[in-house]
Amino acid sequence: MTHKTIVGTRMIDMRKDISNRIQSVTNRILKDYQNGRDIDNMNVFNQPDSTAVIDIVNKLLNILFPGYYRPREFRSYNYDSRIAVVIEDVIYNLQKQIAIALRFKEEYAAETDFELRMSAEELAIDFLERIPHIRALVNTDMQASYEGDPAAFSKDEIVLCYPGLLASTINRLAHELFLLGVPLIPRMMTEYAHSKTGIDIHPGATIGEYFFMDHGTGIVVGETSIIGKHVKVYQGVTIGALSTRGGQRLKGAKRHPTIEDNVTIYAGASILGGDTTIGEGSVIGSNVFITSSVKPGTRISVKTQELIIRNGDDDSDLGSTPEPADDMEESKPDDTWYYVI
Repeated sequence: MTHKTIVGTRMIDMRKDISNRIQSVTNRILKDYQNGRDIDNMNVFNQPDSTAVIDIVNKLLNILFPGYYRPREFRSYNYDSRIAVVIEDVIYNLQKQIAIALRFKEEYAAETDFELRMSAEELAIDFLERIPHIRALVNTDMQASYEGDPAAFSKDEIVLCYPGLLASTINRLAHELFLLGVPLIPRMMTEYAHSKTGIDIHPGATIGEYFFMDHGTGIVVGETSIIGKHVKVYQGVTIGALSTRGGQRLKGAKRHPTIEDNVTIYAGASILGGDTTIGEGSVIGSNVFITSSVKPGTRISVKTQELIIRNGDDDSDLGSTPEPADDMEESKPDDTWYYVI
């Protein structure tokens, strides 16, 4: 037997072995589906299409910001006609996704497909009727972002570049669908914003006018949070639940804080608990951990961290106290610190 024949025989044997292993692992996975667990369930309803939901979100941005987001697939010399086509497209595709999602709610379980389509279409139109209200809120967020950030060159820059405005805009859209009782889709919308911006806001959160998230990345706002007007939040802030050990038994309970009007929350602060209220006009410093309410006008900060600086053979430890932030200038400098960029 020649060397070439030996090599060929070995290759055939190897291919048979690989084929057998593939068949074996396939059989093991198929058998694993027969364990009767939740993960094994194949008799589920059709799921809303995440790609379609993302497409709807982007077209809604076209409607909210007609001068900044322009759909490439729709061509028209008439401005109003172009927007009209986008609106009709959103209603048509949104009602399709809502009809699928409604199957997950018990009150729609007995409806026929036709009844579901009618219910979904009504919800889609109800939602679009709220667009002027949403645009009014988004305009205040844009204004707050511009006025609150000296690094902003223009409002155009806010719309085109700032992740905070994008996240809050998508959240305001999702929140209205949430209020209409549409399941799944609002959360899919805010998780899309989360993936794009690093900002995680539950669609159930109630947020007032002139909301500004500076830098934004790492901000978390829980489902039952209530945020007032003119609130400014920096990166890494958590407005969350104090404990979720109760699991599903806590569903519907007020688990997240209330932030009243004109509050500033600096980077890395954690404010937790459904009974926690941050009073109007308060300033919460960086890396503060709060689990109880504070009165209006309260300023909370942490002691200045001690810096250990070594230069060459110099082993001396030097402490350093940064200057207070601009909006703290009316207070006497002390050993507390705030943090802004």
